[in-house]
Amino acid sequence: MNFFKKIGSLVLLFLTATGYAQQDQDSVKTYKKRVLETTEVDFLTSYYSQDGDNAAVSGGLGTEELTDITGTFVVAIPLNDDDVLTIDAGVSAYTSASSSNVDPFDGAQPADPFVASSGASSSDTWANITGAYSHSSDDRNTIVTGKLSVSSEYDYFSVGFGGGLTKLFNEKNTEVSINANVYLDTWNSIYPTELRPFASGANGLANGFFSNKTITGNANYDPVFEKFTDESRNSYTLGFGFSQILGKNLQGSLALDLVKQQGLLSTPFQRVYFADVSDSFIENFQLADAIEQLPDSRFKIAAGGRLNWFVNETIVVRSYYRYYNDDWGIRSHTANVELPIKLSDKFTVYPSYRFYEQSAADYFKGYEEALSTDTFYTSDYDLSEYSANQFGVGISYTDIFTSMHIWKLGLKSIDVKFYKYDRDTTFSSSIITAGFKFVMD
Repeated sequence: MNFFKKIGSLVLLFLTATGYAQQDQDSVKTYKKRVLETTEVDFLTSYYSQDGDNAAVSGGLGTEELTDITGTFVVAIPLNDDDVLTIDAGVSAYTSASSSNVDPFDGAQPADPFVASSGASSSDTWANITGAYSHSSDDRNTIVTGKLSVSSEYDYFSVGFGGGLTKLFNEKNTEVSINANVYLDTWNSIYPTELRPFASGANGLANGFFSNKTITGNANYDPVFEKFTDESRNSYTLGFGFSQILGKNLQGSLALDLVKQQGLLSTPFQRVYFADVSDSFIENFQLADAIEQLPDSRFKIAAGGRLNWFVNETIVVRSYYRYYNDDWGIRSHTANVELPIKLSDKFTVYPSYRFYEQSAADYFKGYEEALSTDTFYTSDYDLSEYSANQFGVGISYTDIFTSMHIWKLGLKSIDVKFYKYDRDTTFSSSIITAGFKFVMD
């Protein structure tokens, strides 16, 4: 009897131990690290300025002066262990001497392509809000995302939606992704002031607009003008990504992006001047012969790669190259290198350099280079042949312990960057950006 009692006790002890072991294993299996531990809030702001002498609004000749101030909040909210909701809301306010000349005849001073007008188009506000949702699988090797965006400006409204899939392999050393997006835009076409009286059914030079103005040069002003009948523009994007950890100190990635656009791809308020039509002026401003005319479809393809080399604990080399091609005839190359240097546990400085060059679009014509017999034409120097250099420097502050607080938000990092950009034309620009990342206690 004692023998059977001992056997029974051993069996009971074994079963109890097995039960505890099974519970421990189950707890290990069911434990998951949260994708995002707590709510994160980013505030991003920038100040941008540019200038040049090739404004598309005035047919490739005139001031390109513009300033823009942007503020954006990005809030990432963990819904549970696996799901994150991100809200991105931003506002951009600009003033533009260039776009003000959509209507240069405000009467305040003689109209001139190099002088800003005080018209309604001299400033505007752009607003955007984007909601994105991501779900990670239990093993964190699959991530599914979806997003919806809405943006608006005085002359257009846009709705976008899309999604993506990311897979990780090889103990998360390899990453493959695919994403697709659709953007549905609607223009509210704004045309150069002097062309509006020549729309179908209008009375041309008999219009009251010309009654108190004197046309010099060719007094028989007779432009080519019809309003666009379709003001929609749809864009479809498809992107593929591949990332690989190549070694202890080396990481590389490749990307392929395809974009198809259909609809109104011309900018309605950008003037064009013909070489075979006599010039007409009011004051110092040349009257448009036509507005930009571009095909209603465009296909773009871009392929690029990144290579990051962690030299040591202090220095990292980040390099990037991209080749771009589209069916409008533009070919471009972009090369970029950034050199983050860790000054201390909290401060990093990162100088950078970017080189860009492109060929001209098939339809680009400079000031008074287009012919009235051409089907398509534009004097937008963004579509011209040019090369550009950009120099930048940034500094970041990181505090993983978030010792500084604003309400319930701990300051995790601050990033400030400055970039100076120059083309081999007259165009130049500069931008300063600042980003503040907070985490919720």
